[in-house]
Amino acid sequence: MTQPTAIAAPRRTLARLLACLPFAAFIKPDRARADAPPAAPPGAPPGDLPPGRVMLTIFLRHDEKKTLGEINAHLKETGWFKKFPPAGVEIVGWYVMMGIGQVVILSLPPEKLREVNVVVESAAWGGYSTEFYPTYDYRAFWEQARRAAG
Repeated sequence: MTQPTAIAAPRRTLARLLACLPFAAFIKPDRARADAPPAAPPGAPPGDLPPGRVMLTIFLRHDEKKTLGEINAHLKETGWFKKFPPAGVEIVGWYVMMGIGQVVILSLPPEKLREVNVVVESAAWGGYSTEFYPTYDYRAFWEQARRAAG
């Protein structure tokens, strides 16, 4: 593989950024929260999810061999925007990570894991390559430790 030139790298980064912008219009907080789980019970440790929920982070890496138009056409053709997320799955966060692609954090019942995987495989593959990571929220624990350390 050849090393990118000093001009090609910034162009690729800009292209990645621009490729992510059209997807912002499809993020609908009201739909993402429609199936939101109940809040964690009072007295639960900070950062805990409600009982029966897990978090999953998905990296959606853009296929750099395709143009933005080709990726969007593929996602539209496969029904990505209608299928994802499946019912009962909450979008906790959806971010653009420059140089990576999009990062989606979900909260879901464990029994929905297969359904999420099937939707990603059937609708996102071809526009994205994917990586899945079990996730938990550590921030509240970090903040407690920091306060305790003075």
